[in-house]
Amino acid sequence: MPDTVTAPPKSAALDATSPALPREVDVLIVGAGISGIGAAYHLATVTEKSFVVLETQETFGGTWWTHRYPGVRSDSDLFTFGYRFKPWVGAPIASAGEILKYLAEVLEENDLERHIHYRHRVTQARWSSDLGRWAVTVKDLATDQEHDISAGFIWMCQGYYRHGEAYTPEWEGFDRYKGTIVHPQRWPEDLDYIDKRVVVIGSGATAATLIPAIAPEAAHVTMLQRSPTFYFVRPNVNELANTLRELDIPDEWTHEIVRRKITHDMDAITRLSFESPDFLREFLLDTIRPLLPEGFDVERHFSPTYRPWQQRIAVLPEGDLFRCIRDGKASVVTDQIECFTENGIRLASGEELAADIIITATGFNMSVLGDVDFSVDGRTVDFADTVTYRGIMFTGVPNLAYVFGYFRASWTLRADLISDFVVHLLEHMDEVGAKSVTPHLREDELDMRLGPWVDPENFNPGYLTRSLHLLPKQGDHDPWRLLHEYGQEKDLLPTADLEDGSLIFK
Repeated sequence: MPDTVTAPPKSAALDATSPALPREVDVLIVGAGISGIGAAYHLATVTEKSFVVLETQETFGGTWWTHRYPGVRSDSDLFTFGYRFKPWVGAPIASAGEILKYLAEVLEENDLERHIHYRHRVTQARWSSDLGRWAVTVKDLATDQEHDISAGFIWMCQGYYRHGEAYTPEWEGFDRYKGTIVHPQRWPEDLDYIDKRVVVIGSGATAATLIPAIAPEAAHVTMLQRSPTFYFVRPNVNELANTLRELDIPDEWTHEIVRRKITHDMDAITRLSFESPDFLREFLLDTIRPLLPEGFDVERHFSPTYRPWQQRIAVLPEGDLFRCIRDGKASVVTDQIECFTENGIRLASGEELAADIIITATGFNMSVLGDVDFSVDGRTVDFADTVTYRGIMFTGVPNLAYVFGYFRASWTLRADLISDFVVHLLEHMDEVGAKSVTPHLREDELDMRLGPWVDPENFNPGYLTRSLHLLPKQGDHDPWRLLHEYGQEKDLLPTADLEDGSLIFK
């Protein structure tokens, strides 16, 4: 079988010599995935703040550690998904194992892992205006004991979905099926799919990654989708990076030049998705037609009803999914599920798909700020009642920052920008002698028109639309908007005016 995720090269995860949990820190970082490690790097290299990183899992890596399904890989190029400060020197699309190795190098090179405490979950955070600090309750999952930490600032880097709870729709007859049902988020290590008939429900990035990994050894894999997904097909090389490397350009220069080229190109494609969506649709479909069998119904199976980039476009390095279809190892069915049967799935069309294994690549459930119970001066915080400040902070909630990455570009591009912003904010607080900073609407903004965290007309994947009622609101002008485009924020966030009256310093 194809390799799944292996353990990171180095980890103090369960090391008995790890330092004791501190009772008081300047900054508490929640999460040791790509966002939390990036935040720790910025605090360690730019400030003298004391900090701790708390991670629920047994080691670092977040998504790249918890996802174990075959073929798991990045859906963004590593020149932009990698950090700005750490050059990526491999192929653009990387496996989970390669990403974990990259993160391990960041930890080791910057002596960051000593700040991380694994198997610790933040359950509650209580702000006291009198003390100007957070009282944070932390559960040690190894001992089941709870500890309290006093933190001046909380930096939520836990991601945006629940690692331990996958999303599976309710289908009639689900319990009737006698085969094996697996969700990729909870992949069993001993799953044997060799020479088995497999149905994968879903057609997003997970399905498109998993199918090429298992199809060569399975008897056959059927991708069952309710509606199609757009795909980018590209070689897993970056010619510009290769040219610069051949010229012995330093890795740091190559990394930055390639990042700029990629973000420039992606911004152009995003503009095209709004200005000429029909042209972009045909371009995407025309790239895949030659890769599929003659006579394949591309419009039915690969032309979504939504415009390009209204949902994320999955990347297929070398078009590997289409190669499986062309070779007869995989097929696509576009239909509705009527019910599960003893032997498989009956479709709305009346067809029945027989399967030994059914994989529900149906998405995940969002986690609103880590599902932590936040309160301010005894009042429970409902983030759905708050308005976001630049997609980072929230009205009425002091000393709290949240990392939420881009939809159409690499998550890490925004994580880096937010790290710069938070460090700048902490330095500004020191300069003005403030213990707290709280976003609030100014007098002339109290009746400002509010909208959802994300406009469904702009971006509307299922996991997001299912959770919009739980998420903060955004306003109709800066700084109360969550901007989704790196091209806008890369210039806006570094120059944000912290003294425009939207932040209260005390």
